Amino acid sequence: MGDLERWRLVLGAPAAGMTGLDGEAAAMDAALSWLYGRDPELAERGVRGGGSGDSSLTPVDWLDDVHRLFPKETVERLERDAVERYDIHEIVTDPEVLARVEPNPALLRAVLRTKHLMNPEVLTLARRIVAEVVRELMARMATEVKRGLTGTRLRRPSNFRQARDFDFRGTVRANLAHYQPASKRLLIEKPRFTSRGRRHTQPWQLVLLVDQSGSMVSSVIHAAVTAACLWGVPGLRTHLVAFDTNVVDLTSEVTDPVELLMKVQLGGGTDIARAVGYGAGLVDAPRRAIVAIVSDFYEGGDEGALVRTVRGLAGQGTHVLCLAALDEDANPDYDRALGQRLADAGAHVGAMTPGHLAEFVAERIGR
Repeated sequence: MGDLERWRLVLGAPAAGMTGLDGEAAAMDAALSWLYGRDPELAERGVRGGGSGDSSLTPVDWLDDVHRLFPKETVERLERDAVERYDIHEIVTDPEVLARVEPNPALLRAVLRTKHLMNPEVLTLARRIVAEVVRELMARMATEVKRGLTGTRLRRPSNFRQARDFDFRGTVRANLAHYQPASKRLLIEKPRFTSRGRRHTQPWQLVLLVDQSGSMVSSVIHAAVTAACLWGVPGLRTHLVAFDTNVVDLTSEVTDPVELLMKVQLGGGTDIARAVGYGAGLVDAPRRAIVAIVSDFYEGGDEGALVRTVRGLAGQGTHVLCLAALDEDANPDYDRALGQRLADAGAHVGAMTPGHLAEFVAERIGR
């Protein structure tokens, strides 16, 4: 394919007079037009696209075409735009499409948003997407969480030598007398290693409170997988609670994140105060508890009650984390005014990856 044809595909219908398209290039153009021709901005400018009504392509045909014509990373982008930008729900509710679709995080989010529209047959197929994406997330995030839980380094030296505990700065200081200016080398006679803190001497609690309103679907997925990764860590009891205007304790489902996600009901309002009140009731030993709230903090309930409950938790020694939702570019997206009020009440407010949350937990339970 020549450069002119590539530019023609990039620019779409407005560049139809630039060059003709034949064979595979024409098929690619038709597939792109079927999807992006639905863009209302094109209609406003009088540009007709393939999605405007005359195309005989079905979602099944289109999906077959894009898998045949485009590389995997492009296919994932096209599928994501289909379900998230243009609401083509057939991609995740039609059994023929689901049988062909390549599982990816965008489709997992779409399944969770539309599973209430699915009959039992389609739900069975959709579960395949959920299971495969969760398995990939578990493999990736388990490594990140495990790294965070490895243990916190202490300053005291250790005679137990392993690479991960190598004390670079201490080794340099201890061997400065052996520096050779002529060759600019430092001879290491006494390598130094640090010890790691003993963990889990007393039990800790982690209470994860996750906003399950429609805009929080990615956070729900990551919280479910994070809770599964943390489940069974010695000395740590993990609770997982989902909330909108209601509160649902999902702790009994933590070991099966696929089943957990299939039970989550996205949508509705947001009553953070009610959820935090429930979480506070789960705390047994306040000074050995972490309450983590994952939300965009656009409170639909009583802000005053929320701030009072957080202040009470912080005042009794509980670590309160207010973890902001992240947008598609991984930037924190939350109500900063309420976030500031919660910070003033004693909470730690910000954004954390699952690995950073695990590090925070490890530092506390390792003391």
